[in-house]
Amino acid sequence: MAIQVGVTGWGDHDKLYTEAKERQQKLKTYSTHFDVVEIDASFYAIQPMSNYEKWTAETPADFSFIIKAHQDMTGQSRKKMTRAEAARLFEAFHSSIQPVIEADKLAAILFQFPPWFKVEKASIDRLRYIRSLTKGLPVAIEFRHQSWYTEAYRTQTLHLLQELDFIHTVCDEPQAGSGSVPAVPIATNKEMTLVRFHGRNVHGWNQHGREDWRKVRFLYRYNEAELKEWQAAASRLEQSCKRVVLLFNNNSGGDASDNAKEMMQLLGQKLPDPPPEQLHLF
Repeated sequence: MAIQVGVTGWGDHDKLYTEAKERQQKLKTYSTHFDVVEIDASFYAIQPMSNYEKWTAETPADFSFIIKAHQDMTGQSRKKMTRAEAARLFEAFHSSIQPVIEADKLAAILFQFPPWFKVEKASIDRLRYIRSLTKGLPVAIEFRHQSWYTEAYRTQTLHLLQELDFIHTVCDEPQAGSGSVPAVPIATNKEMTLVRFHGRNVHGWNQHGREDWRKVRFLYRYNEAELKEWQAAASRLEQSCKRVVLLFNNNSGGDASDNAKEMMQLLGQKLPDPPPEQLHLF
């Protein structure tokens, strides 16, 4: 389980669901292909506990979830909250995911900060406050403003994550200005490192006035040479922490699941057996 491979979400990967029955029970089918997945719905709304109960019941004992923190928790929504309101929000979120925690299926809670969350005192104070509200929980931090990884701040950023026992989220994404970050494959938590593959579509990364921007943002298919680079990087990360989770998010063109399986093969991991061939008598 040292290196796990999966994709973000289980709903939009049509290549995994070829039969009607598979489309009706997507997560259950998904878990026959991969043993980790990211839950994105929690970013938009705190999910009812019943959803997490259902998802844990549908997956094998060794399956695990990366759960995205709600957008109010990261500042993406720009909603102003008092500390008391923030504490209540965090408590509601924590309560909702209890079925995953109790089933020992929580890999991490992912805090994906907005592109305007840059290096400044208020941001550092916010990170410390988030840690005070998430004591004892595995929390992964994904920065999306380039300032965190500039030469002036990179070492301090990594030291801060290490000090707060945060999981470093390493990103492979286009280098397209301040709203993108370089890949820095360094572990800051002895238990886990998360790597998210957003693709390298530099022309589609920023809006540039395009109405279909969100549809093409993650339109990219990694080639074998690029995957081999990350095969080596993941193996190096494995020397610094117990677990490395690789999640493919490049699914605007339906490429995420294919790239994830290609990565599994490069890592020498066994792919699931194909379904038995159907006999077509007529």
